[in-house]
Amino acid sequence: MTKQTLERLPQYLNCLKALPADTVHISATSIAASLGLNHVQVRKDLAQISTAGRPKVGYVKTELVRDIENALGYNDANDAVLVGVGNLGGALMKYEGFKEYGLNIVAGFDSNPLVVDEKKVFHIDRLENLCKRLKIRIAIITTPAYCAQEICDRLISCGILAVWNFAPIHLNVPADIIVQQENMSTSLAILSRHLSKRLHDNSD
Repeated sequence: MTKQTLERLPQYLNCLKALPADTVHISATSIAASLGLNHVQVRKDLAQISTAGRPKVGYVKTELVRDIENALGYNDANDAVLVGVGNLGGALMKYEGFKEYGLNIVAGFDSNPLVVDEKKVFHIDRLENLCKRLKIRIAIITTPAYCAQEICDRLISCGILAVWNFAPIHLNVPADIIVQQENMSTSLAILSRHLSKRLHDNSD
């Protein structure tokens, strides 16, 4: 499965879950139309993860939801820790929606220990000990840029295999470590550029 397909699967899943409760069947063409995607691409993506499609009938919605969730690993809850419990980190710790996607933030770490919605935030000095003891494999970094690489190195040293990075800095990691970068400055720049172009075009 390509990275591009993997990135599209959550879109399909959200589309399916937004359908009326009494929807039984859905076609790849209908999914593509609702998302503004190419129906051939959607059909190819779904064929990689599900054999439930039937010509002229489509997919049974519940079966396709199950197949997509299995492909994405949502049914296998993954415990994670979060490092850097400021405004963004605290908001992520409070967000209950992650559980729907198989992610369970079990603890936070910060230089200022506290409690966020009954989830304990430990002092950063306890990072290695607790990650090793709990056998954590996923970490979320929401620290300032200046310390993100150091934190990432510490996490990897204690067994972390996947990092979801919200810090505005590129992380250097070994080839076998997965990093998903959420660069909000880049996203904002893209939005601003498209908006500026749209406003300019409309003013002509």
